[in-house]
Amino acid sequence: QVQLVESGGGSAQTGGSLTLSCAASGSVLSIYDMRWHRQAPGKQRELVAAITKGGKTNYADSVKGRFTISRDNAKNTVHLQMNSLKPEDTAVYFCNADMWVEPLTRRDYWGQGTQVTVSS
Repeated sequence: QVQLVESGGGSAQTGGSLTLSCAASGSVLSIYDMRWHRQAPGKQRELVAAITKGGKTNYADSVKGRFTISRDNAKNTVHLQMNSLKPEDTAVYFCNADMWVEPLTRRDYWGQGTQVTVSS
């Protein structure tokens, strides 16, 4: 069974840092784009950062210069380093990946989400 499992969420104070990680497991053949999304209470889910298999990145304007997405293709993992955290970064963060899996199926997978809470 293919799944994405996030870790690293928790609480931080304004200006602090947290690192999120996401690992793909199961019959994964190849991973294309990997992304982090977030959803705050009462708001729509939004794309925070994305990274291609080749390492090209893009970020939401609200996190540029503060968050860094990276991946380890050998370990099928993606990370989100979050610095200079603000209360408005409080949300559930979801890992998402476009993957080829056995038996030769390509689709998007989602993790279960991890809570990030930033206090002022």
